Amino acid sequence: MISIAERHKYILECLNRNGFIKVNDIAKDLEVTPVTIRKDLKYLEEKKLLYRTHGSASPINPVTPEINVQEKEKLQTNEKKRIAIAAAKLIEKNDSIIIASGSTVHMLAEQLTPIEHLIVVTASLKTAILLNAVNNIEVIQLGGTVRKNSCSVIGDYTSQLFEQITCSKLFLGVDGIDLEHGITNSNIAEANLNKKMIEASLRTIILADSSKFGRRGFGKICDLNRVDVIITDSGISKAMAQSIEEIGIELIIV
Repeated sequence: MISIAERHKYILECLNRNGFIKVNDIAKDLEVTPVTIRKDLKYLEEKKLLYRTHGSASPINPVTPEINVQEKEKLQTNEKKRIAIAAAKLIEKNDSIIIASGSTVHMLAEQLTPIEHLIVVTASLKTAILLNAVNNIEVIQLGGTVRKNSCSVIGDYTSQLFEQITCSKLFLGVDGIDLEHGITNSNIAEANLNKKMIEASLRTIILADSSKFGRRGFGKICDLNRVDVIITDSGISKAMAQSIEEIGIELIIV
């Protein structure tokens, strides 16, 4: 029978390799009960070696705090640029798209130089100002209450337009992608606005660097099965990538 120390070593090695583990999977691998693995996880969490969630564990705290957009712009800049370039290739001639708020989707806006007419609906003030100076782009700036942290608008008035329009694609930046909890944002008002954007779009495309996987923001946007495409960088673990693709989501790794 495998010893406690060997179980703990195996758990930590799986976490390091995959970025997350599921209680039932580890129990099956080690031929022990889920109760035994939960006790192991509790012990390892007390030693500050992992964080427990419902039925799983993560090597980092899965709860992500709200960060000012100016600070976000300094993080994973190379990865975000590659993601933005890949996202821009999905835009078609005479398209109508929604660009939400956030540092990664703003980088997408920086890549746009359409030859044909393009309609962009956006909550981001920075994105609207940037694209207003680009030829062949018609910008629809949403109205509402301006959030200083994200330099974007929120509120009931902001959401009303999405009851009257349909766009081909939504390009959405998020704070967390969790296999069980879904897609999240650190601000509940922005999460609610994102829900309206999804309802008004034919395809939902998530732009997220690999640090967002296994994380959870305060406000839930939707379950993963509402997402069509995720574009991320090569830092995503093989296990997470496989789990995302098994859900039926197109995964683009840059």
